[in-house]
Amino acid sequence: MVQSTVGRPANDRHPDKPPLSLQNVHVSYATRRGKVQAVRNVSVDLHAGESLALIGESGSGKSTLGLAIVRLLPETARIEPGVITYRRNDREVDVLKLSRSEMRAFRWSDCAMVFQAALNAFNPVLKVWAQALDTAQAHGWHDKPAIRRRLVELLEFVQLDPKRVIDAYPHELSGGMRQRVLLALALLLNPQVLILDEPTTALDIITQRTIIKLLRQLKQEEHFTMIFISHDLAIAAELADRVATMYAGRIVELGTSDDIFYRPRHPYTLGLIRAVPTVTGGFEQLFSIPGSPPDLVKLPGGCKFHPRCTFATERCQQEEPELEQVGAEHSAACWNWREVQAELQRNPLHRGALNVLDGIGSEVEGS
Repeated sequence: MVQSTVGRPANDRHPDKPPLSLQNVHVSYATRRGKVQAVRNVSVDLHAGESLALIGESGSGKSTLGLAIVRLLPETARIEPGVITYRRNDREVDVLKLSRSEMRAFRWSDCAMVFQAALNAFNPVLKVWAQALDTAQAHGWHDKPAIRRRLVELLEFVQLDPKRVIDAYPHELSGGMRQRVLLALALLLNPQVLILDEPTTALDIITQRTIIKLLRQLKQEEHFTMIFISHDLAIAAELADRVATMYAGRIVELGTSDDIFYRPRHPYTLGLIRAVPTVTGGFEQLFSIPGSPPDLVKLPGGCKFHPRCTFATERCQQEEPELEQVGAEHSAACWNWREVQAELQRNPLHRGALNVLDGIGSEVEGS
């Protein structure tokens, strides 16, 4: 197992206090057509040692929310209103008020992000070792032998051969290898918060399974907080303690992994799950959500999902619901969540669909 040779000691972590808190976060982009409302009124606390999965269609605001936390949005983006609070030791830090130099220190050492496009995240003219060294030295670690030992440990941790990778240029590695190198670099400084944006999309199914198991083990031992952004519901169910469904820039349902995948209360979440192909079923058992996601410049009135929702009523067209508690640790933004509950009682989720969510495949587990 990887041992932390740099970064925050374990006793600086506060399991009883959320290391990251988002309150009323809005993100918009200025375009010629108008303001794109990419993220709207997102509030969520992330607790130490917890993994939160963000699921939803492309364009729902998942990646924008992750980039907002580390403030790597383009210049046309604005994060206002909203508060993003990070707990460092015994004090709270307002991430949105950090200076440029303070923000550089916050990234990687406090909060790291594994990006979806791994090749674009690397400097193409620097070898892996040079990029790791630059990252460590920029955060005050100048012991080259110790940095190299740490990098070798992390490359081995993500199932790569350090001799093959450490002195390679990014273009000399496959997509899956680059993705794992990026994961190793993200762990280099032992961050308290790790954001992963589709980190397994370039990996084969066996490597996906390996990385997921290693991430879960590392999270439990190091007790860091993880935000996992994914279109893949199976991987989200594997890795997440809690799941947030995003639609049109908002969190429309939030609950434990079991609540979301076995007892969804929002029509959109239910539609996503029913659209997953079953392991044993045929194509006639597949469902799809009608229509397309809304235009984020000209959002519809009321509930933004109502034009695609089979449960929609006149109230849905006029009033946008807020998150309402529908279980002990479960909330949904839907006027008709009780009707969704009744529908599931009449037509429960097929166990075959849940087999996909229970793992990437039992045959892979035993391989």
